[in-house]
Amino acid sequence: MRFATQCVHAGQTPDPSTGAVMTPVYFTSTFAQRAPGDHDGYEYARVHNPTRTALEGNLAALEGAAHGVAFASGVAATDAVLKGLSAGDHVVATNDLYGGTYRLFTQVYERFGLTFTFADLTDPANLEAALQANTKLVWLETPTNPLLRILDIARLADIAHAAGADVAVDNTFATPMLQQPLALGADLVVHSATKYLGGHSDVILGAVLTSRDDWNERLRFQVKSTGAVPGPMDCFLVLRGTKTLHLRVERACANAEKIVAFLADHPKVGAVLYPGLPSHAGHDVAKRQMARYGAIVSFTLKDDRVETAHALMSRTNVFTLAESLGGVESLIEHPASMTHGSIPADVRRAAGLSDSLIRLSVGVEDVQDLIDDLSAALDTV
Repeated sequence: MRFATQCVHAGQTPDPSTGAVMTPVYFTSTFAQRAPGDHDGYEYARVHNPTRTALEGNLAALEGAAHGVAFASGVAATDAVLKGLSAGDHVVATNDLYGGTYRLFTQVYERFGLTFTFADLTDPANLEAALQANTKLVWLETPTNPLLRILDIARLADIAHAAGADVAVDNTFATPMLQQPLALGADLVVHSATKYLGGHSDVILGAVLTSRDDWNERLRFQVKSTGAVPGPMDCFLVLRGTKTLHLRVERACANAEKIVAFLADHPKVGAVLYPGLPSHAGHDVAKRQMARYGAIVSFTLKDDRVETAHALMSRTNVFTLAESLGGVESLIEHPASMTHGSIPADVRRAAGLSDSLIRLSVGVEDVQDLIDDLSAALDTV
């Protein structure tokens, strides 16, 4: 099946007991057994739930994976991957990444004996320099959050694998519609399904997709042993969301491209960060490994004071000032004080994240209303 058809059908069949077209929401904590150990694959809902099984099959198909494992949040999914490592292992991660991931790595797992090196992985030579004899995992985001840098997944995977390390890619920004990391050599794909996969800002959920049987076993062990699992209603909401993923992402990308053109020509706007711009340092790599360039746009103002950025963000009406991204509604946020506030200021600035950077998550509204909203706000600063 092609991608759009997979969005609607993968992992799902009409309910065999009723013929219901939509996957039922199985609100149950346990399942009857015919005899001890004699059941149909379901015994306790922490371990398996039929609604979750349908979602996991759907997400695995979208990423071209053999296995899908759902978790209670994107951070829980990331946490499960880290729990597949051992004390003394080393991780190399891109230095421009989601603040919650940085916090989990440095404030939780460093206490338990993992070590981390954060490097600018837009240059593959920096990965080669950062690798150690005990490096077990390379953690990538591309496009990165929030600077929208592009990492060459295939090249970095080759380097990591030659050193005996596995590669995980946070594909939340790109979605499986725009980028397929497993096909480019990654071992694991991680999603905050809260974002584009759910798509309606009404659910928290995460997922890890892999074709590696050993990683699937590690992740299933975490599901059973640590229990950071999503409830059946959460799974149903994301499963409903993926049915329109292709439509929403297509519209959001088209809107973002028009907004980028507007911002690039505006006299009060400084830098516009978007991999679809030919001037973007990662444009050629993005063109090679992405179907389109996404619907996240970051920019600065020529008046780069943080107070000016705050003033702009408080004066939009269609764009909502809020954290998160990937919903049908457009959001505007200030990474330095919101999504990336947990990263120390000196670390943020060293990675290139200025205190005046503004990030947009472009939704599916009428694009002229979005442009008019930004134009009116810019007129006031």
